[in-house]
This record gives sequence, C-alpha cells and structure tokens, in this order.
Amino acid sequence: MNQRNYQRELDGILENLPRGEKRLFLHSCCAPCSSYVLEYLRVYFPITVFYYNPNISFTEEYRHRLEEQKHLIACYNQEGGGYPIQVVEGEYMPERFFAMARGLEQCPEGGERCEGCFRLRLEETARQALAAGADYFASTLSISPLKNAPLLNRIGEEVAVTYGVPWLPSDFKKKNGYKRSVELSAKYELYRQNYCGCVFSMQERGQER
Repeated sequence: MNQRNYQRELDGILENLPRGEKRLFLHSCCAPCSSYVLEYLRVYFPITVFYYNPNISFTEEYRHRLEEQKHLIACYNQEGGGYPIQVVEGEYMPERFFAMARGLEQCPEGGERCEGCFRLRLEETARQALAAGADYFASTLSISPLKNAPLLNRIGEEVAVTYGVPWLPSDFKKKNGYKRSVELSAKYELYRQNYCGCVFSMQERGQER
C-alpha cells in the first residue's frame, strides 16, 4: 500500500479553495510551530488559532508559550499579507492530561501516551471548531520532525467524523516547513522550548542530555 502524501492532499484542497471564504480553526501547540503554518495558510483562510495544551505541566511554562503565541499573531496581523488571525485560549486543565496519561507514565515519547494526548487536544479542537462554525480544523503538530504525521491525520479524520467538521490534512514539515519555522522563530525572537510540554517529555529530554 502506498503511503499517503498529506502535503499533496493539502495542496490539492488549497488549489481549489476560494480564498478568504472558508474559516480555519487551527490548534497550535506553540508559537514556533505555528509560525510557518500561519505564514503558509493565512493567504487562504481567516484563521482562529486555538491554544489548547493541558499537557503543559507547569503554569509558568504554559503562560510563557501562550504569550509568545499572542506576540507572533500580533506581528503577523500588523504586517498584513494575509487574512486576519485571532487567538482563542482553551481551558487550561492539566488534570485532564494526567487522567488520560494514568498508567502510561513510563511510555517513551511518541508512544501510546502521546497518541492519547493528540486525541485529547484534537477532540477539543473539533468540538470548539463546530461551536465556532468553522469550515475546517487542523493542527500545527505535524510540523515537528518528532511527530507522527500519519497518526495525527488518522486521529484528525476520526474526530472529524464524530464532530462533523472537515479535517485539513497536513504534514507541515514538508516543503522545508520545519526549516522555515526555525528561520521565523529567529526573525521574531520566539522562545523555542526543548521539550514537547509534559513533565514526562521534559524528563526524557533531561535524561538524553
């Protein structure tokens, strides 16, 4: 079986999209990961960035990333060059993540715990996209070389069926997307964290160092 090319699928959707007529509800994990994704998609959609990350274990870290997200969006809106971007903050309830992760604490990063975390965040994104009347929902997560794009897209498609909002397929690391996100992070002086967000990924990175 040929592996799906999610970037090609996205390009096909965008080529046939009347610009500015559809609204995108975009889950974002952080400003650096969203930098290229917003640059890329804001010429097609008015975008609502949904910052929903109960996996971030420490309040100070969560707030720091949120403020960086708002800073980046303010810069893009001020510069123009695309449709308006707004940001909506989801409820910060780390207990939801820890309840999901119970029994999976020893899973390596990228395993079953991460799959549950993806589903937790994408389900809430789809729920909020439906409430907002968005035409599509998506996530910035696939820009990371450490994230499994086929898994993310499978979960997104499953959640889309449940909530009735179309999932926008993606593999944003393609077309030098990750490289561009590094360049944009430098341009806007964004804080680039060295772990995904949860205490387990932080511990794993510490052990690697």
